[in-house]
Amino acid sequence: MHAWFRATGATVLAGVELVGGVTVLFGRTVAGLFQKWPRRGVISEQMHQIGNKSLPVVLTTGAFTGMVLAAQTYFQFRRLAGMEAQTGAVVGVSLVKELGPVLTALMLAGRVGAAITAELGTMRVTEQIDALETLGTDPVRYLVVPRFLACFLLLPLLTVMADAIGMLGGYLVAVKVYGVDAHYYIEHTRYNVTAYAVMTGVIKSFVFGAIIAMVACHKGFHSKGGAEGVGRATCESVVAACITVLISNFFLTLAIEGIHNALVT
Repeated sequence: MHAWFRATGATVLAGVELVGGVTVLFGRTVAGLFQKWPRRGVISEQMHQIGNKSLPVVLTTGAFTGMVLAAQTYFQFRRLAGMEAQTGAVVGVSLVKELGPVLTALMLAGRVGAAITAELGTMRVTEQIDALETLGTDPVRYLVVPRFLACFLLLPLLTVMADAIGMLGGYLVAVKVYGVDAHYYIEHTRYNVTAYAVMTGVIKSFVFGAIIAMVACHKGFHSKGGAEGVGRATCESVVAACITVLISNFFLTLAIEGIHNALVT
């Protein structure tokens, strides 16, 4: 029992330390945005690494998520006479409000978050970050700001692409494979996938992008212990980013729906 309490306490303290460290780093990053930005080439390179190179995994995830969601929804709605045409509404709303932003963020946490942590962690253990500080260069402005901007700005775009390819995949499965009426499928999708639903997913994506960048950079900056420490920090970064995305998604959903309900009533 004593060991269980000690392990639980250590986990709680590690979580509090992570939240505090990420918050401090976020404040320094925001302050860096109002100072001189890094060279355009540095930001462009990060956008290429985070945006362009993530397209294959994001589009693949979106396509097969939409297809399997359409198949499962059709199987359930087939039991109810005339409900098959509602498959498009379920697929569209589920993708743009929840599955699209969350799954895209999880994919980027695994791919981009791990890469950022490993890169910055290697720079930390090889004392390259210390060298930047010795030369009078702010490592947050030079290293974190470009990665933060790339994640923050590009994750919503990747999410919209995943939503679009997912709805296309759902349409092909429902209409071409299972014979759902195309006209009603499209009309139900258009009626239910509103601007509010799309903006809900986009707003979440902005927050998720900031979370992934901050957690990855924080873990990379605090890596220690050589190659083994960098590997451990990379693993912790991916796990922490994924868990934080899932937790924040719950509270963001409550907040957005609460604000929307208050405005329309």
